[in-house]
Amino acid sequence: MTQQKRRRFVSVTVLIVGLMLIFGVGMIYFKLAPYVPLTLGLMITMIFGRLNGYSWQSVQNQLLAGVRIGLSPIFLFLLIGMIIALWMRDGVISTLLWSGLQLARPDWFLPAAFVISAVIGTAIGSSFTTIATIGVALMGIGTTFGIPMPMLAGAIISGAIFGDKSSPLSGSTNLAASIAGSELFEHIKNMMWTTIPAFGLSLIGFTGLGLMHHTGASAESLMSLQSHLTPQWWSLTLIGLLFVTAWLKIPAIPTLLINVTASAVVFLQSNSVMTLNHVIMDGFKTTSSDPMVQDLLNRGGMLSMMGTVLIIILALALGGILTEEAILADFMAPLIKQVRTQAEAVIGTLLTGILANFMIGEKCLATILPGELWKPTFKRLGLAPVALSRTLEDSGTVVNYLVPWGVAGSFCAQTLGVPVTHFAVFAIFAWASPICSMISAMTKVGLAQNDD
Repeated sequence: MTQQKRRRFVSVTVLIVGLMLIFGVGMIYFKLAPYVPLTLGLMITMIFGRLNGYSWQSVQNQLLAGVRIGLSPIFLFLLIGMIIALWMRDGVISTLLWSGLQLARPDWFLPAAFVISAVIGTAIGSSFTTIATIGVALMGIGTTFGIPMPMLAGAIISGAIFGDKSSPLSGSTNLAASIAGSELFEHIKNMMWTTIPAFGLSLIGFTGLGLMHHTGASAESLMSLQSHLTPQWWSLTLIGLLFVTAWLKIPAIPTLLINVTASAVVFLQSNSVMTLNHVIMDGFKTTSSDPMVQDLLNRGGMLSMMGTVLIIILALALGGILTEEAILADFMAPLIKQVRTQAEAVIGTLLTGILANFMIGEKCLATILPGELWKPTFKRLGLAPVALSRTLEDSGTVVNYLVPWGVAGSFCAQTLGVPVTHFAVFAIFAWASPICSMISAMTKVGLAQNDD
């Protein structure tokens, strides 16, 4: 390594360690919201770029380039805020809540929530839509049964991640296969070597937690909630429309726009345009004075998503500078050159994906960057493209849900009302996937080889 490259490696290492300390101390030790630590980290990274020869104009352009990547999820989150509010008002979520309270058993509800989220997520290919619709209803039912909210959130998110990872309709699944150069269904088939064990571990974990941690709601609270729930079975056609648009492979934003439009048309049959505007902006507000009912039913609206949007803008601005200046690439390059075995390549890719998630905060970039960095090494060591695409999914896709300032993590926290630091330990599937991938790499069980 030349002297110049050595100095570059040292400088980017100091920056990365410094940023992780700022985030860790600020959010874990001082329990701050991500806004201030992210802003401080962004300022330091901008100064780092200027000291390394970039003009202030270049640094600004790098920042804006990162934010542009987030325009799609930002718009998606605003639509999700709208559809949650409309589905609460149109009776969709109320019908699901009422049905769940009649049919579900508290001691088996946690594993059931995991499986239901997994099935719905696989069917529609979107973890965010699953969490924002079925997930909100499952949170309401489980909370009424006395199950701790972090456990509920962990089960719902784990199931949604499984569905997003396993569905051929998923954008992240298609992205990982495309980056690695593998065929989509071969990629999904090969993922089962790590996805099925992670699913099994999650199911066992949630079954045990469910049997140990349900207290049951008080009769008074249960009656208060049920008095505000009126099942409207026709409203389930709106869920059917969601499935139809997903199976027609309509992208996420048009899918949600179609469903928001249909929900708004239904809403206007018995309400004014001014009321519609109020619900879309501010969300649904129950008339109940019961705090538990208010916590469960007062949801949705575009304004409810603004905290998440601010986190995403700051995180992606930081990620834009780190990506455009190749800071993560320069940090990993000397380490990649030392890799000699297939297990080291897989574990290195997993760690790169995890680091990219915590530094950049966006799961697509956390899939693309490790894929570009490690693809030549996988080829050199005789690993098949599906081995790389599976490894990218097992880190880049799933770990973003564990990052408080990540797009997925902040979305889940806002939508389900549970901080990432509270539900992360219970999102079993998210951390079991990279562990299963490491075991596969070390044992070579399911590790696809290149036939050439």
